[in-house]
Amino acid sequence: MLPVSLEKDKFRGDFERLQRTGARTAPVWLHQLRAQAMRGFEALPFPTVRDEDWRFTNVAPILATPFRSANGDGRPGPAIDQILPQGLATLKGNRLVFLNGLYAKELSFQVQSPGEAVIISQAEAISRDLEILRTHLAQQAPYEKDVFTALNTAFVQDGGCVYIPNDVDVTDPIHLLFVYGGGETATVSYPRNLFVLGRGSRATLIESHVGLYGSPTLSNSVTEIVVGEGASLDHYKIQAENDAAFHLATTHVRQARGSHYSNFLLSMGAAIARNNLTVQLAAEGCGCVLNGLYLATGKQHVDNHTTIDHAQPQGTSQELYKGILAGRAKAVFHGKIVVRKDAQKTDAQQTNKNLLLSDDAQVNTTPQLEILADDVKCAHGATVGQLEEDAIFYFKSRGIGDATARRLLTYGFAGDVINRIQSEPIRAPLNRMILSTIAGLGAKESV
Repeated sequence: MLPVSLEKDKFRGDFERLQRTGARTAPVWLHQLRAQAMRGFEALPFPTVRDEDWRFTNVAPILATPFRSANGDGRPGPAIDQILPQGLATLKGNRLVFLNGLYAKELSFQVQSPGEAVIISQAEAISRDLEILRTHLAQQAPYEKDVFTALNTAFVQDGGCVYIPNDVDVTDPIHLLFVYGGGETATVSYPRNLFVLGRGSRATLIESHVGLYGSPTLSNSVTEIVVGEGASLDHYKIQAENDAAFHLATTHVRQARGSHYSNFLLSMGAAIARNNLTVQLAAEGCGCVLNGLYLATGKQHVDNHTTIDHAQPQGTSQELYKGILAGRAKAVFHGKIVVRKDAQKTDAQQTNKNLLLSDDAQVNTTPQLEILADDVKCAHGATVGQLEEDAIFYFKSRGIGDATARRLLTYGFAGDVINRIQSEPIRAPLNRMILSTIAGLGAKESV
């Protein structure tokens, strides 16, 4: 591994160019925020396997790659309906497409926003110096202690910026589609998303990260979400980049009184994928549901770190993550539930289950409870196993081939997570995507 000073040199030049060019268009406060975040990045070390939160995930391959800022380089060859799983490309509603980190108007589809809702790119929000940006940007995802969040904040430039006013129900999904790659050099992108729901509002957010084949890519993504009093947000994240990609993502959610937040993660791409998700139930009576399905094969590595922070009474949370691994793939699940002293009457459930389809696949699972209140109902658990030979024999005894039997049992393992997707227009294409991926699992076992 390179010395830390050299590892960071490749980012300094890009940052200085952004500050010079961005000074003409960015408001003063953002210019200052970027500089402050860059100083934080300079002061923080990159994580190593000696750090507890990173001991199963080695970022050395990322740091050894000579990335340069993408700045929207490249153009996708296939059309949108070929990039996305069948069904998602034809969903009604707003779709904002970002090519290597920057908004691509010609690929996007925007309809009139309901009420006074704002559904625009971060770049446009910056050029208009919107109050919603000044109020909430970098307030939920702290960059003082996380080197990758600091780096993303230093390069804040584009992504989705969504504001739903009080008592507005946005019936059609809002889709943020990030497309990476297609170029001849290794590139890094810094998507930054801000999603704010006012009191009593409702919305559905789809966040897709997909890759085109070509040189290595690094997507360092940060999403900040504020769910207002009595508001409800359903959030779907699809991470399906290619084997030459690295994906580092941080999502921070803050919930107000009586609000509800649900998150469904489908992770099935990238050489290394790390998803950090923190949800703070910051007021009384909040509800939170986290569901995840991760599939990996070959030499892929997927790491999911979740934190559910019950800060106030009467909160409920349910979490179910399942992993399916083949080849020499590795997975990490670290789920933490915190119940603070004042969070009495909390009801929190957490489960992680993993299915290994080969002898070389590995998973490290660490569910955690940190309970400081005494009147709570909390439980957690984790399992790691393989397909049952008796079940395979049952199928084979009825004329079903070995490979088909294994696919059916593997899909059955994933079924209860898939069935938790509430929206049929979203569940159907994701189901097809999962079926196709399961059919291909194990194909790279000899790689």
